[in-house]
Amino acid sequence: MSLEELQSFSWSIMTPEFIIVGVAALLTLLDLFMPKNKDRRILGWIAFAAVIAAMVSLAGLVDMQATSILADTFRLDSFAKAFKLLLLGGSAMVLLLAIGYDAKEGMEEYRGEFFYLFLTGLLGAMVMTSSGDLITLFIGLELLSISSYILAGIRKHNLQSNEAAMKYVINGSIATAITLFGMSYVYGLAGSTNLLEIAVRLQSLADPQQAYLLGLAFLMIFVGLSFKLAAAPFHMWAPDVYQGAPTPVTAFLSVVSKTAGFVIVIRILLSVFGFAASNGPGSEPILYNMRDYIAFIAGVTMIIGNVIALKQTNIKRMFAYSSIAHAGYILVAFATMSSNLFYAIWFYLLAYLFMNLGALAVIQLVEAKTGGTRIADYAGLYRRSPLLAVAMAILLVALAGFPGTAGFIGKLNIFIGAFIGPEPYYVLASVMIATTVVSYFYYFGIMTQMFFRPAVDESKFTKIPVGILVVIIVAVAGSILFGIAPNIAVEFVNNHFNQFLDFIQ
Repeated sequence: MSLEELQSFSWSIMTPEFIIVGVAALLTLLDLFMPKNKDRRILGWIAFAAVIAAMVSLAGLVDMQATSILADTFRLDSFAKAFKLLLLGGSAMVLLLAIGYDAKEGMEEYRGEFFYLFLTGLLGAMVMTSSGDLITLFIGLELLSISSYILAGIRKHNLQSNEAAMKYVINGSIATAITLFGMSYVYGLAGSTNLLEIAVRLQSLADPQQAYLLGLAFLMIFVGLSFKLAAAPFHMWAPDVYQGAPTPVTAFLSVVSKTAGFVIVIRILLSVFGFAASNGPGSEPILYNMRDYIAFIAGVTMIIGNVIALKQTNIKRMFAYSSIAHAGYILVAFATMSSNLFYAIWFYLLAYLFMNLGALAVIQLVEAKTGGTRIADYAGLYRRSPLLAVAMAILLVALAGFPGTAGFIGKLNIFIGAFIGPEPYYVLASVMIATTVVSYFYYFGIMTQMFFRPAVDESKFTKIPVGILVVIIVAVAGSILFGIAPNIAVEFVNNHFNQFLDFIQ
């Protein structure tokens, strides 16, 4: 590639990524040369400023037409812009949690590493969002995964953290290998790694044996990516990792990493298998033939996540199973393939960002105060800090999907989509309602502890770090605002993303 050709590219569409990678490199150098006894929180504030700067630069690109550079390996279309906003917004809130984290068990020594590893993980997620090629998708996936493995085990002298990192690495490596194997089949059949070229070439696939191999590739890629989503039966790593990792890392995995997981699922499965003919030219795409399989995974994920959450006594493990259940709800939208697929998934992830990060902020505060993560540690929280208990109650009600909250609107969008798709999914919609009712029991179990159980320790929550307080206020406000005025999100998407019509152009 000549210098003139490189200079002709619209590099401005990568401004958010350049900011993140530049600041990650800067933080690495600063951490290297700072005195060991110097507080590393300043690195966290620099990382936070970088994420805000990336959001501002992305906001300046929102109304730009779909643009691609580097032989269409990097795309900035409506899909990329919408989901990058979620990734950057969630990352800003997670960084505030990390800055306010009360580091223990040697974690203080590695606080600097946390911030630049966090930025590299975010960079991987952003690259995945804009990828127009299997290779850049895989590079983004691995950049996110490797950063996540290290972050999960960053408390090097904590046994639970070590166990979490080990399980995460082993399971993640196997899932990555399976995904890559499936991608190799796609490359072998299409002769290209570019998603648009693959979509064009596979439309004319006429050989039934090749269609069979492509179906096999779909299953391998979907199984590998289901691990990233923590969808059943590939969810076994999630409870141990959520419990063993520091709470800001848990927040990162539950929101940023999960959003990135759905991004890559949509990019690959819709681009590749949404156009590949299953039985000769003109026949139904493979993805449509696989919808029953995806629906089955969605149903099993909702049932396993919600039922096993009932038995948990540790709140971080309970939130891990809750996260599995929410992945099942979002998979319902993917299985039904309704016309509002992109909006339903985007809105649900937006609502989940507020609800879950706010709840994890409260969990981080209670853990710092009591030193434990048992649900019993929340007994009498209302008497110790009424505002904190009320905020947690609002967030739990939103996670349960009660009317008047963003969680209710998110589930309603998916529920309606189950009936307006090409084929109504009555059974799947029924499972979604039934498992939502089951979730009330474990969410309300925490509320029972907070409001109706006597506190063992009556000491008050006097000093709440500013960053964590901001996260809780934003999370509660967002959960209520998008519950009573969801049209704000609808108008924003309609005005700026043109119903995601440029996704495959």
